Amino acid sequence: MVFFAIKFKYTFAMNQFDISRVIEMAWEDRTPFDAIEHQFGLNEQSVKDLMKTNLKASSYKLWRKRVQGRSTKHLAKREFTVGRHKSYDQNKL
Repeated sequence: MVFFAIKFKYTFAMNQFDISRVIEMAWEDRTPFDAIEHQFGLNEQSVKDLMKTNLKASSYKLWRKRVQGRSTKHLAKREFTVGRHKSYDQNKL
């Protein structure tokens, strides 16, 4: 088990597999923070803190730059309801 404090208010116990999965989901463009919260109970700020704790500083800055303002990471800002993209010519062959 790995323990990490979030702004010194809460301490979460997560195994390395769960931490790895949260980091993977956070890097994915189309996985919203709401899905991470539903699955792991971590809100957006908690995910940011986890990423900052477990990534190199340069990787964290790159991730923050990538995620900041991205509408696909927030369900309320999404323009679509389905999470998959299907190419218009996918079934032409």
